[in-house]
Amino acid sequence: MNLNKLYYAVGAGLSVMAGSLPMVVHAANNPFGEAGAATTQLGAAGASAGITTTKELPQIIGTIVNVVLGFMGIVLLFYLIYGGFLWMTSGGESKGVDAAKKMIQNAIIGLVIIVSSYAISSFVLSQLVAITG
Repeated sequence: MNLNKLYYAVGAGLSVMAGSLPMVVHAANNPFGEAGAATTQLGAAGASAGITTTKELPQIIGTIVNVVLGFMGIVLLFYLIYGGFLWMTSGGESKGVDAAKKMIQNAIIGLVIIVSSYAISSFVLSQLVAITG
């Protein structure tokens, strides 16, 4: 069937895209690290733990945003894999296949939302850095 070939082609394309995404992300500049001038000291607790560096507040916020978006991407990856597992184990039942398709569709929509939120926050922060100098 041509439809099965289409599914295989789309699956292979998504696999290649998902596999190359970390390389693209690591190649990009991190606008969160360039922002702001306010610095925060770690204080006595950080010094007693052996952490003596100072980081700028926007850099800390950017790191938190990156970690949260990365964690959400990992959760969506498992959600996508689970949807594929449900599809493969549905045994051709239309209810199982429909539920799996809906789960995969929701995972892809979530992934698009996460990538676009990263792009928007990166753009806004880089523009703020450019404006404020």
